[in-house]
Amino acid sequence: MWKFRKLRKVLELYFSEMRWYTILLAFLFYAVSSWVLLYLADETAFFPIGDYLYWLMVTGSTVGYGDLSPTTAAGKYIVTLYVIPVGLSLFALVIGRIASWVARQWTKGVKGLKPLNVKDHILVIGWNDQRTVQLLNLLLKEKAETANRPDIVLCVQADVDNPMPGLVEFVRVSSFNRDEEMDRACVGDASVIIMDNPEDDMTMTTALYCSKRNPDAHSLAYFKDESLVNLLQLHCPNVECTPSVAVELLAKSAFDPGSSLLHWDLLSVQDGQAQFSVPVPDNIASLSVVTIFNNLKKQYNATFIGFVAANNRASVQLNPDFEHILSPGDKIFYIAPSRLNNLDWNSLSEES
Repeated sequence: MWKFRKLRKVLELYFSEMRWYTILLAFLFYAVSSWVLLYLADETAFFPIGDYLYWLMVTGSTVGYGDLSPTTAAGKYIVTLYVIPVGLSLFALVIGRIASWVARQWTKGVKGLKPLNVKDHILVIGWNDQRTVQLLNLLLKEKAETANRPDIVLCVQADVDNPMPGLVEFVRVSSFNRDEEMDRACVGDASVIIMDNPEDDMTMTTALYCSKRNPDAHSLAYFKDESLVNLLQLHCPNVECTPSVAVELLAKSAFDPGSSLLHWDLLSVQDGQAQFSVPVPDNIASLSVVTIFNNLKKQYNATFIGFVAANNRASVQLNPDFEHILSPGDKIFYIAPSRLNNLDWNSLSEES
């Protein structure tokens, strides 16, 4: 009796954990014991190993095609009392295990607990409720109009689930400056990092951390307090800081009515004109402002408005002189109904 109890405890220990190797061993025992019982019952139709495995899977899963079946009375009892009940239990165990694993993986993805495997993605760090949702919608709209269509990853500390499952990847961490947690968001492989947190001090520390982990990324940080912009750029000049411009728009609209609507239309990616940018390729030796201005308008109905020099990313030159010469690597800004992909730079550089 004590041996039976010990055996039962061992079985309960292994099957309660439902390890894959436990299930595999159970299947092997089930297959071998069934074959031995049928062999003792003189069921010769099951002796070829190929036919036996086929019949066992069909019968144990209760599909039951009927092309092979026991013929002896003992064989029928064995199938009825052992093969079908045990096989059905094992198949249910496997299906339940697979379903449980799929459910756990889906839950981890929604909860942001899975490590990602992405590269050259846009990483959004921070959670501001509907503000962040609006940001993600704008990024998805921009993504749909670009050629490379980078992945978008949202990384948060807040206790929220993925607001857009299937559209953006999601990671939840306890701190924005812990390597082991931020590695799940692939912070070192991101091409663009956007930092927008409810508190400016959190944005500051996140920007310092990300600038150290990924100095080559195009980093953007939003601040409510403009005084922090100069402080961050003193330590991280590669981070593009975006202060709030709501007050400035109010003052501008007071003297120039419609200014806020104009700026909103240029920033929005919905219907209407919007502002975009594109770098001058390396194979273009030189390009005058008057040439790109005229050809953009004639060929693409787009308006050139300014540029950022390749050797001075911190300064934007708006409405430059026609005689100014653009160089390879300079980023030009233009207004158009939609982003211009696959520009013909040879025709754009031809003087009219």
